[in-house]
Amino acid sequence: MDASVINIAIVVVYLVAMLAFGWWGKSRTRNNSDFLVAGRRLGPFLYTGTMAAVVLGGASTVGGVGLGYKFGISGMWLVVAIGAGVLLLSLAFAGTIQKLKIYTVSQMLSLRYGSQATRTSGIIMLAYTLMLCATSTGAYATIFVVLFGWDRALAIAVGGAIVLVYSTIGGMWSITLADQVQFVIKTVGIFFLMLPFTLNAAGGLDGIRSRVEASFFQIDGIGVETIITYFVVYTLGLLIGQDIWQRVFTAKTPKVARWGGATAGIYCILYGAAGALIGLGARVALPSIDVATEGKDVVYAEVAQNLLPIGIGGLVLAAAVAAMMSTASGALIAAATVARADVLPFVAGWFGKTVNTDDSDNPEHDVKANRLWVLGLGIVAILIAIVTKDVVAALTIAYDILVGGLLVAILGGLVWKRGTGIAAAASMAVGSVVTLGTMIILEVNAVEPLAGVFANEPIYFGLISSAVVYIATSLLTRPTEPHVMRNWQRRVAGQDSQEESAERIAAN
Repeated sequence: MDASVINIAIVVVYLVAMLAFGWWGKSRTRNNSDFLVAGRRLGPFLYTGTMAAVVLGGASTVGGVGLGYKFGISGMWLVVAIGAGVLLLSLAFAGTIQKLKIYTVSQMLSLRYGSQATRTSGIIMLAYTLMLCATSTGAYATIFVVLFGWDRALAIAVGGAIVLVYSTIGGMWSITLADQVQFVIKTVGIFFLMLPFTLNAAGGLDGIRSRVEASFFQIDGIGVETIITYFVVYTLGLLIGQDIWQRVFTAKTPKVARWGGATAGIYCILYGAAGALIGLGARVALPSIDVATEGKDVVYAEVAQNLLPIGIGGLVLAAAVAAMMSTASGALIAAATVARADVLPFVAGWFGKTVNTDDSDNPEHDVKANRLWVLGLGIVAILIAIVTKDVVAALTIAYDILVGGLLVAILGGLVWKRGTGIAAAASMAVGSVVTLGTMIILEVNAVEPLAGVFANEPIYFGLISSAVVYIATSLLTRPTEPHVMRNWQRRVAGQDSQEESAERIAAN
């Protein structure tokens, strides 16, 4: 049987399995908590797998191998920065975040500061999660184009529909169960298949060292400035992203959130090192790949098709699809959660209307409403991926504003008692405006298109201005109201309200 037929069959079986997990997850979904945060009942194994799956997407898997091919061992820094973000979030903040028993980052800001002005953060978070979903959707469609020979739009529509179906049916439970399969496939594909076969084809580390320049084994070969940028953008971004926080909310206990997440962070760092070594081995075994013309992302597919035995290549391609789908599904449910819980009430408030998005008296109606939001935003993400050729630019803008505008207010609320709601709102506004303004100025004066969008300066200037405004305004304004701080401290201590306790008892 032709190798391509076997590869296609393996990927098709994987896609059918994802739909099956959607139906399985549906049986576990009975209320709002089940749909959005898997009932807050994930133990160490499920939590570690789903956290690792959501952060290791196409950029980490396909992109990490490509960086290894182009730069050598220093190509690992992108994924290492992601792993460092997971580690820092888990060890420093995850325990506190898990105790809050909330659904969104914006709800944490409102709870901590007692200010409705901070709810504007939901709009930025929605833009970020929606663009992240669209980027991942467009990314895994490239695998379908290669395998099936489909048109790009058709590949995006079919792949997006599969993620949309299993995410809509069972929500976070379906996504969690699918993530476990994706986590196993990625682990086997990268560590037990691609890594040993590629190193063997390249003659081992000694063979590689004798056939490449010494710079490929330099830890800073990719450039110190690039490494710093990775940590600023990805490590800090992971600390506040709704898609990541929503996984923290699924943990059964603060201990699970802390140590399960730390394990996922260590796994990510090892994953990054493995990807760089695979790319480095491919540099020797497949020296004819023209990354300047074809792009570095083709390296992954070339390794799967040319260095692995028949059938194994299909598993490796499925691993790439798994990486992208896990990120897409996580971003999709995060976008739906923010849209319904934060953006809808905020927008309705401008028109003098009040919207209740917690229909706890009718759990079935609540789940149905969430499904409709996931379905609607999933369709929007698919359309964005189809019509937009450079979704990455839009994602970069959203990512920069997310970190430059929201990071200080969120982390400040978690670590500094003197921080105030007025300061948080001001820092968010100033940081966002400075980040976007710097980006526009650089873009207007740039020689090449999108040079300003992808520059490092906007996020640096945004962070600095946001921090200065937050500290100064906090010191110049009255401290947060005592009753707000008492409520915050009670929640941080893990003391639920009666309504939350009743909801969790009913869910169990």
